[in-house]
Amino acid sequence: MSQHSSQVMAGGDRRVRRTRAALFEAAVRLVSERGTTSIAVTELADAAGVSRQVVYLQFGDRESLLAAAAMDLTERELYPLLPDLGEDTLRHRIHSAARHLAGHHRFYRALVTGSCGFALRTAAIRSFEDLHRRNPVPVLENMRPHTAAAGTFLVGGVMAVIDDWLLETEREPDPTVLAERLLAMAAHFTDLRPR
Repeated sequence: MSQHSSQVMAGGDRRVRRTRAALFEAAVRLVSERGTTSIAVTELADAAGVSRQVVYLQFGDRESLLAAAAMDLTERELYPLLPDLGEDTLRHRIHSAARHLAGHHRFYRALVTGSCGFALRTAAIRSFEDLHRRNPVPVLENMRPHTAAAGTFLVGGVMAVIDDWLLETEREPDPTVLAERLLAMAAHFTDLRPR
């Protein structure tokens, strides 16, 4: 491959990343402002400064874009908390994660109650499996059995607890309530005793 073609490819990759970042930002902002996922693809594209065609080429449909925006936000803000998730750091990191979810509660609440709920759950399970494969999460190493089904069960269960917490009130939910529920689950399913 020539130096020129690799520079063109790198430039294209940067443009794709910028386009995706603009779409993710627009999706999070519009869904959070409106409290619903019922936003036309045209509105999402306009808010990101791209065409509808770009949305369809990149994501296929609105639900996939919204699920990808949620996973981008989660991977940027929550996943950095997970690799050191051991007995001594568990309480602090789960409280940090709960504060993140509370801060973005309008966005996440709209997603779990909207048409992209299934796409979101599927994307979250796959994303967490990839994270754990690349960088094992210590708390999961204490869980038995070590199978893909157990990981899916755990992520699905955590998401169900988060969904219930998000839907309990229209106001911003209390992150301490969620953190205590998740810590109780960790103590139940692993041999960790969070400090």
